[in-house]
Amino acid sequence: MKNWIITLAALVALATPTLAKNGDNPKDEENRLQNSGKVMHEILNVPDDIPQDLLDKARCVIVMPSVLKAAFVVGGSYGRGAMVCRTGKDYRGSWGAPSMMALEGGSFGLQIGGEATDFVFLVMDNRGADSLLHSKVKLGGDASVAAGPVGRTSEADTDAYMRAEILTYSRARGVFAGVSLEGSTLRPDNDGNRNLYGERVNAEKIVSESSVHAPDAATGLISTLQKASPERKS
Repeated sequence: MKNWIITLAALVALATPTLAKNGDNPKDEENRLQNSGKVMHEILNVPDDIPQDLLDKARCVIVMPSVLKAAFVVGGSYGRGAMVCRTGKDYRGSWGAPSMMALEGGSFGLQIGGEATDFVFLVMDNRGADSLLHSKVKLGGDASVAAGPVGRTSEADTDAYMRAEILTYSRARGVFAGVSLEGSTLRPDNDGNRNLYGERVNAEKIVSESSVHAPDAATGLISTLQKASPERKS
């Protein structure tokens, strides 16, 4: 029994670097963008989706399609996706070009299971957005997080999430228990941006400079957000 546990734990550990290296060519990044657009479109078309008033206040939206969670003794989340921010001063313009993002993290405990889950993050203030453009952000540490409410409006819910810099949503495709995103990290995927744009370009430049044009693969994601929330409201 002990040897079996050690073997499975080792397999999980070996899978980690493989997952982290996804996105070695432009096609991988384009597929990520297209999948992110599909996820966003589907989520915004379910009866109880992201409250409109929260989407209208968001500075940026991060979509992580099919984040892989694997756990046996040591659990972890590994995902790649895209962040789209509003352009212009104080994030009040239209939705701009995407920056590739990475989600990484782990948790400890006796856990057995696996699941592919779609995640959506709403970045609710300028501080949270600026932090994500420049560095790795630890959820619940460097940035306050809360589980986002669902439904037509958030007015009836507690104001606890109103103090959060990032609101998190998930859409599970399987059953998994024992793993939380608390303590996980979000960071710009610089290698992914280089592969996608054909040059070494950082997240801040992508978001802040109009000279960076969104690739065709991002059309679905950007148009979905633009239609759902064309301008930011205070």
